[in-house]
Amino acid sequence: MTRRILSALLALAVAATTACTSDDSGGDSLPDGAGLLKDAAATTAEITSAHFTLAVNGDVPGLDVDKAEGDLTREGGGSGAARGTVSMTLLGQLFEGEFVLVDDKVWIKGPTGDYQELPASIIANLYDPAAILDPERGVANVLSNVREPRTEGAEDIDGVSTYRVKGKATRDVIAPLVPGVDSDVDITFWVSQDDGHQPVKASVAVPAEGSPTVDVTLSEVGKQVDITPPQ
Repeated sequence: MTRRILSALLALAVAATTACTSDDSGGDSLPDGAGLLKDAAATTAEITSAHFTLAVNGDVPGLDVDKAEGDLTREGGGSGAARGTVSMTLLGQLFEGEFVLVDDKVWIKGPTGDYQELPASIIANLYDPAAILDPERGVANVLSNVREPRTEGAEDIDGVSTYRVKGKATRDVIAPLVPGVDSDVDITFWVSQDDGHQPVKASVAVPAEGSPTVDVTLSEVGKQVDITPPQ
């Protein structure tokens, strides 16, 4: 599912601007970053459904989505489906509406009218939100391949107690989640302080003019999700 669906659509989450409190003192007493991310990767690889938000802050070359939010699900083999709302540039025009992704097919619905299926030629250039939960391409893979991870502090994100871990990710690792990235990036994860250290938020600092970031959040992990093609 190499669709970049919806670069246009969304992928990994409108997290950003989340009110939080932090404590950056006592760094030596914080858990090891590598260990936290290892646990988080194993936990994420088992996630089969969740709610996500995606927020792009600034201009990321090759990524036409501004923000997206919705539900994700995946089958045991890694294939996935998604539905939600998105704001993006589609065929040179601003599109704000709903989307559904099932079995490599994408439908969109604007403020008026019914759902319309996008041609395969367009889908190939869109962002793929279903990649977020794909163990081989998504968040779990990124967590497993972060270099030089360092726990920087503890924060509350939307009422969840987390550890903030910063590191680096190579272009090949991050590209399935952030199309258009052509170099290594700095990445920050906020992982739950509970057992399993489930990831709550991730922020990718894209090395481009204006220092844009792509923020993704996961919540309602394990929620009942049934995503089917629109009628």
